[in-house]
Amino acid sequence: MRFVIALILLVLTGCDKETLPQGQAQPASAENSDIAGKADIMLESANGARAMLSYKFAGQMAPTAPFADADGQDVTLADFEGKPLLLNIWATWCPPCRAEMPTLDALAKLEKDRIAVIAVSQDLDGRAPVLAFFNETKVQNLEPYTDADNSILAAFNNSLGLPTTILYDSAGKEVWRLTGGVEWDDAEITKLLRAAD
Repeated sequence: MRFVIALILLVLTGCDKETLPQGQAQPASAENSDIAGKADIMLESANGARAMLSYKFAGQMAPTAPFADADGQDVTLADFEGKPLLLNIWATWCPPCRAEMPTLDALAKLEKDRIAVIAVSQDLDGRAPVLAFFNETKVQNLEPYTDADNSILAAFNNSLGLPTTILYDSAGKEVWRLTGGVEWDDAEITKLLRAAD
């Protein structure tokens, strides 16, 4: 039942909402006006996967919502400050999320010294389905971060579709966000990641 409610909420609260996430600062207008003014861009991977790249929220601080690490301890995105962070918000029941996870796992290995790559599951059943999926697909470089209470989604006013991936700079400010699945080993995606440098 909780799965059905979560799915209905995700469908009803599409990614085109323009409300600002709770607990996030407004972008500084002079500092980010060029970036925030960029139009959304549709990206298509070689496998036909499509995602929308948006700079609309550039400059906003990462939310402070807690989620669980691999040991079940609470962490927040602030725990990753100090180097760029790529946050992937996903669920095991989401087909595009599942499809992009192997290349996201490869990216985590490739970029481990330069950027933190984390995937936070929104599965209401916690770690069990995430661990099963990671074992099934041989994901080895991503930790099974979970958010069974959907605190991350709530911090974004439940306005994110899955998957959504957000790039933050080393100070915790949003650079861009992608809504939809992509192939993370694509050369164009690699160029986009350099925007956090």
